[in-house]
Amino acid sequence: MCGRYVDPNLRNTEFDMSQIKINPIPRRFNVKPTQDVYVLLNGELVWARWGLIPAWHRGEMKDWKAATINARIEEAANKPSFRGPWRNGRCLIPAGGYYEWTGDKTPKQPHLFQSDGNEATLWFAGLISQWRDLLTCTIMTRAANDSVEPIHDRMPVILDTNEREAWLGGADDLSLGAEARVRHHPVRRFGIGDEGEGLLEPDLHG
Repeated sequence: MCGRYVDPNLRNTEFDMSQIKINPIPRRFNVKPTQDVYVLLNGELVWARWGLIPAWHRGEMKDWKAATINARIEEAANKPSFRGPWRNGRCLIPAGGYYEWTGDKTPKQPHLFQSDGNEATLWFAGLISQWRDLLTCTIMTRAANDSVEPIHDRMPVILDTNEREAWLGGADDLSLGAEARVRHHPVRRFGIGDEGEGLLEPDLHG
């Protein structure tokens, strides 16, 4: 799964500033579920709450207990929470990296995954759902490839330029993101409230 990640650097040349229709906030290095995150939707960068709430949910936000920060690409089309967004709620979620943890003891060892290609930004396949007046989203995941598997058995669906177009166009191709290359290194252990660019620095003892 993907449960923590790093905001993209909006100063990177791959961002067209005309796409940004919101006021950017200071870059975060420990983005958490339920926070507002950057989402590329219909060619514009907007805010969405991380943790999808389907439009059909009739209770209050606090009543939604399902784990919907991630959706498995191989299952989403048939899951009630994701079926509608799979058909008509495709989006992209940009990130500067993401974290996974290893170890049996608490606190576990975090590892930072970043792009191993020409683009510094990782573009996650995502789904969005409009719940009342709130836009919500989830990050798609898939089985890990060999660049991730030593650390974790799942990875976000990370899309290249052609795959981004296919995903937004409604492709049902379950191989999307299979060839994404990332590099990783251990970083120092950090808490839920920790922030700052120092979280990206390698843990030489990890």
